[in-house]
Amino acid sequence: MTPNTTGDRRPTPLLRPDFLRLWCATTASGLATWAMPFILGLAVLHGSLSAVGLGLVLATRTAGFLVAVPLGGLLADRHSRRGVVLWSGLAAAVATPVLAAGLGTSVTLMAVAAAVVGVGQGACRPAFQAMTAEVVAVEDRQQANAALTFSVRVVTLLAPGLTALAATVTGPGVLLLVTAGLWLAAALLPRGGSALPGTVRERAPFHTEFVEGLVEARRHPWFLAGLAALTTVIALGYSATNVLLPLVSRDHYGTEAVLAGALTAYTAGALVGALLMARWKPRAQGWWALFGLGLYALAPLSLAFPVGAVVVFAAYAVVGLGVELFNVPWFTAAQREVAPDKLARVSSLDFLFAYGFAPVGLALIAPAAQAFGPEAVLLGTAVLCAVVPALAALAPGARDFRTRHGRG
Repeated sequence: MTPNTTGDRRPTPLLRPDFLRLWCATTASGLATWAMPFILGLAVLHGSLSAVGLGLVLATRTAGFLVAVPLGGLLADRHSRRGVVLWSGLAAAVATPVLAAGLGTSVTLMAVAAAVVGVGQGACRPAFQAMTAEVVAVEDRQQANAALTFSVRVVTLLAPGLTALAATVTGPGVLLLVTAGLWLAAALLPRGGSALPGTVRERAPFHTEFVEGLVEARRHPWFLAGLAALTTVIALGYSATNVLLPLVSRDHYGTEAVLAGALTAYTAGALVGALLMARWKPRAQGWWALFGLGLYALAPLSLAFPVGAVVVFAAYAVVGLGVELFNVPWFTAAQREVAPDKLARVSSLDFLFAYGFAPVGLALIAPAAQAFGPEAVLLGTAVLCAVVPALAALAPGARDFRTRHGRG
């Protein structure tokens, strides 16, 4: 936290009631989001859901997410961000028991319920992002964003193990009901935030307000360049490593331990990165952030060559640290530079592009590996993961993630 020169001691963001409730809500939603695919995977093992059914249910959830992200951004800028979080969380909480009821009976019912869960998940993301800017002072937002991303990484590390442990004493249906409770907590916990000036003026049509969000994003060249770099890393680099890491683990090392170890090292590195960014505010923060994003090139590089497993683990740990070196300043800069009444819409573009192209990348990586070989695909994605963030660093304002002509 930035030292207070006035002599009074302000509590850290995590100790303030409004942010503490928001932090707990985002953690609950994150745990519910990460647990659902794992629980449905357990349902496949238990025989209550087929592999084809699993793919259909997860696909409809992703479709619901992608549809709801821009709509959620619009609604969060039109109305109270607190209200959008409430109704999106309630939608996911109500749909999850329906999803559980469909286990072993109706895949169609499960697919429809999963789409509603995806809508709730997608709508709350930009609203949570905008709420952070409402309840946390400007000087404390980097620390607040570090705390939020830290909880995401802890959830990523612990959720699979906790779910598997719970599965030893109960079934997938009951576990899905637990995630419904998590969505309910995410909906009801947040407090704080106030109506923005834009919420009381006469409203334009939805498509006009969506275009306003695009125009606002264009006012920040560093944002567009950074978003292009982030989309490239997720859609190509992240997809390539997700698809090919299990194959490399099996074919090169003859054990799934390398897969588990690499993912654990990535999460551990991200936890260290979140802790680092809670305190560290370097000069040229934007360049440091894009450098951290470019470090993702180490992941495919470590898989492209016959190196020892320890080298793979080390590469993934550095990659995880680099991702948080990017994430925390990226979110903080958007909250600082984007016009407050358009923040949710611009944040929705962030989530839509960054995650919307990921399924395309996942679909293309396997055929590309068959056509050109896994090593060529890994080397190509490594080059792109390094070059595109470097090019993004040349954009106006990229050095500090600041818009030079002001916010107007």
